[in-house]
Amino acid sequence: MGRELPSLNALRAFDVAARLESVSKAADELHVTHGAVSRQLRSLEEELGVALFAKAGRGIQLTAAGRQLRDASREAFDTLREACARISQDETQAPFLLACPGSLLARWFIPRLDRLNRQLPELSLHLSASEGELDPRRPGTSATLLFAEPPWPADMQVYPLLRESIGPVFSPRYARAAALLEQPPAVLQEEALLHTLSRPRAWSDWAKANALDTHSLQRGQDFEHLYYLLEAALSGLGVAIAPRLLVADDIAAGRLLAPWGFVDTPSQLALWVPERQPQDKARRLAEWLRSQL
Repeated sequence: MGRELPSLNALRAFDVAARLESVSKAADELHVTHGAVSRQLRSLEEELGVALFAKAGRGIQLTAAGRQLRDASREAFDTLREACARISQDETQAPFLLACPGSLLARWFIPRLDRLNRQLPELSLHLSASEGELDPRRPGTSATLLFAEPPWPADMQVYPLLRESIGPVFSPRYARAAALLEQPPAVLQEEALLHTLSRPRAWSDWAKANALDTHSLQRGQDFEHLYYLLEAALSGLGVAIAPRLLVADDIAAGRLLAPWGFVDTPSQLALWVPERQPQDKARRLAEWLRSQL
């Protein structure tokens, strides 16, 4: 087995002192005391069993062994500096992979994607969509945008963005649209309601918020994913339950109606970033998302 390296702190102190030929100047550059550098140098000489410096008037000069170690340490530290600079540059230029639910991507993110790319071109944003359960810890993922309830896990940096609110929506093309307008929320107890398997509690949460008996609601057609549910509502197939964020554009354009408004849920839309990831890009993305929301 090869001999273990001396302390890297001691080697660093030696490298600076050898370059400056001064213990005091080395201490100033390293932001430590003169005594701390002296102890590191003395420890290194004792470990190697040779003198690395000799006194020269008020200063110091390298011995033959010191010059040999100086040349090796300078090359090693230069190599480390170059490698760290390359890694930092690669990280800065690497694409930012954002995972998010497919329904959020299709109905909110994509209409704003060109604006994001123009305003934050340094992100080099790549998107990964899924209607299944998203794993914010998946390797290769820079951040994940999702609805979830606090508390947040300790190993994630979470940027809360928006409180989720949900409400019933239907198309003006729905056969019973005219009959539903101007009616109280209780009228939905007579409807076969569209729902999604990915959000099984949505209708019951809304009913409780409106003081309705959750057991009185009739379940109609179900859809595997929220995106399909909203497409069904837009096609006039019935009344769906949806997050306001995903239907706000459709309501503004008159494609969907929401006569009973929306109620808050415990969930929040948040940007989840693993602690191991650099936070600068994620912080800028979170600020941009807040400005759009």
